[in-house]
Amino acid sequence: MKHRTAPMSEVAPCLVAVVLAVTSAALPVWGQTSPARGALPKSDAADEMPLDDYLGLLQRIAPAAEAGARAYLAAFQRRCGRPMRTSELRRALSQDDGDPVLLGLIRASHLRDAAGEAQWAQQVRCPGGSAP
Repeated sequence: MKHRTAPMSEVAPCLVAVVLAVTSAALPVWGQTSPARGALPKSDAADEMPLDDYLGLLQRIAPAAEAGARAYLAAFQRRCGRPMRTSELRRALSQDDGDPVLLGLIRASHLRDAAGEAQWAQQVRCPGGSAP
């Protein structure tokens, strides 16, 4: 039996909605700063949420997104030699229309396509363009 699948252009808006929901739920809330004291010092607020918590939220909203993100994280670890930070995963999900490799891994996870997942995993890029 052949399964009919939605093209990536139909899947992308749903993934963007998932990413926005997860990202907005993960953002910290700050109070108003005093003009006399200036703005709060910059911090990497995205890394304040542990990666496991972020993946747990993804799993609740869209199990395929969580499975694809885990595959992306594993491929990143193998290819780049270090674990991916939460902020990097959030950026990959939300920047522009999302990282095409991550979206491909999510789709392959949803379709349970091991061959497709392996192909997408080979395309994960490391920061700075370095890849073994």
